[in-house]
Amino acid sequence: MIAFIPARGGSKGVPGKNIKEICGKPLIAHTIEAALKADKIDRVIVTTDDEDIARVAREAGAEVPFMRPAELASDTASAVDVYLHAAEFVANETGEPVEKFMVLLPTAPLRDEKNINEAIEQFEKDGATTLISFTEAECPVGWYHTMDEEGRIKNAGFGAKGSNVANRQTNATYYIPNGAIYILDYKLLKEQRTYYCDNTYAYIMSRADSIDIDYPIDFEIAEFMMKKKLGNN
Repeated sequence: MIAFIPARGGSKGVPGKNIKEICGKPLIAHTIEAALKADKIDRVIVTTDDEDIARVAREAGAEVPFMRPAELASDTASAVDVYLHAAEFVANETGEPVEKFMVLLPTAPLRDEKNINEAIEQFEKDGATTLISFTEAECPVGWYHTMDEEGRIKNAGFGAKGSNVANRQTNATYYIPNGAIYILDYKLLKEQRTYYCDNTYAYIMSRADSIDIDYPIDFEIAEFMMKKKLGNN
């Protein structure tokens, strides 16, 4: 299976995020190394518009066989189009259709080769159309509220009546995608522009391994957890 790693250069929350160092390596290098170590991954391809990211990716061992077009690297560009572009490039390059492929976001540096291999094994065992990694939600959906301009709060309308004041233990368990692993279907993506269908399965990951880097503080949390994980190996 091919692993695509999307990494554009225009991060607003943390400038230069994808090549910012964490535990002595550029952020993207952790994902590249995990994919290269996973024995079920055949190729590791980074799709980027940024020459510095491309250089770092190649140094870490990934392929960068094309530079992503500018229209697919803007704030408004669709991730679906980015993945279709990468799959179609490889199909044209090899002459073979890319029916299934994995996407690994570089912002999930604690996802490792074990997770990648397990996800592919589960995908194959379940006969899934797509598979997405999830983790348990931090709080029940009934706890979510909205707030008006004057600061008054109102229940957001999720969950059963009364769940906003119920103890956590009395609520159902909810799961959210953690952004670490996607196994996608080219036809589904092309025709319906979605990752989800009636045959989508979840690969469940721990909350500790599901840290997703969006803000500067996330780097500090991820680095702490990574050092702890490395110390236990």
